Amino acid sequence: MIDHPDEYRRMFAVETDHWWYRHLHNSVMARIRSRFGPNTDLAILDVGCGTGGLLHHLRGAGYTTLRGLDGSAEGVAFCRQRGLAVHQLDLRQLAQFPPQEPVDVLICNDVFCYFQDPDLLALLTALHNLLKPNGLLISNNNAFRVFWGQHDLAVGSLRRFVRADFDRLGAATGWRVQTATYWSLLLAPLILAVRQGQALAWRLGKRAAAPPGSDVYLPHPLLNRFFYGLVRAESRWVRRSPFGSSLLLEMVPD
Repeated sequence: MIDHPDEYRRMFAVETDHWWYRHLHNSVMARIRSRFGPNTDLAILDVGCGTGGLLHHLRGAGYTTLRGLDGSAEGVAFCRQRGLAVHQLDLRQLAQFPPQEPVDVLICNDVFCYFQDPDLLALLTALHNLLKPNGLLISNNNAFRVFWGQHDLAVGSLRRFVRADFDRLGAATGWRVQTATYWSLLLAPLILAVRQGQALAWRLGKRAAAPPGSDVYLPHPLLNRFFYGLVRAESRWVRRSPFGSSLLLEMVPD
């Protein structure tokens, strides 16, 4: 999304309340707490932090040592509106990031989809060098090519992933996948129907091949609460979902 400032504005407008972002932010925090317990004195770096919604959420939960990096001036400006310590950096240059103390937690949500393998291998190697030996990398990723649709085109996403991709990429860069689960299983039929409908419209020439905007918007409050309730219930009932439009990973140094 580096070259899509409109999408950063859309994200900033909805991410505090949108069911998808709320669930993702809660899921990330749950994984931090599962690994480190109630300790909030952790060094956390969000790489590709967007407009800072997750860092804002973690700060509200009491975490104090928070930093972020993003490649977009628009995203960084929104982060600074929130009073967050965020710097602009082309993530392809992460290896040249000024030396800092290694961190306990790295977060890299919906970032890897903008990189093909050569650049992604370099990014994963650079991330490895930023993490403490007992640290944790948490990464959410768009999953399964079948869900490719308007959102991917609008934000410039290059790919979607399955678990096996990260087993392969991790083995080449010193990472091991500790846990992995797909999510939005219960909403997958609806998401799939929408995305396949978009693809059919493009094939029939009824829609431009490059839509002007993503499908990030705040649904009606009743629908928003309903969708949030579904994904929360799914996370309680299905510990390791085999399918969904997103893939949430925990990776550790091998």
